[in-house]
Amino acid sequence: QVQLVESGGGLVQPGGSLRLSCAASVNIFTFNVMGWYRQARGKQRELVATMTQGGTIHYVDSLKGRFTISRDSAKNTVYLQMNSLTPEDTAVYYCNGLQIILGRRNEYWGQGTQVTVSS
Repeated sequence: QVQLVESGGGLVQPGGSLRLSCAASVNIFTFNVMGWYRQARGKQRELVATMTQGGTIHYVDSLKGRFTISRDSAKNTVYLQMNSLTPEDTAVYYCNGLQIILGRRNEYWGQGTQVTVSS
């Protein structure tokens, strides 16, 4: 059973930082791609950043320079470091993992972690 569990969300003041963690119940290299998405209230879920099995990273242009995705294979964990946070970053952040096995796509989501940026 594949599970992704996010943690690290919370309330932070504008300009502050948070690091989100996504712990996988399996070896993270079993995923072809892992990433972070977010969904603000009343809006659609949007991509934040992804990292492929080989380490290729993609960021949404608007977040480049403030957000950093990384991983620790020994802990089977993917991180999202978020700096210079603004109220517009307030959202539920979700971890995502995609496995492609014999042509079949298996996609997994965590339960989400709330990030609130407010003074």
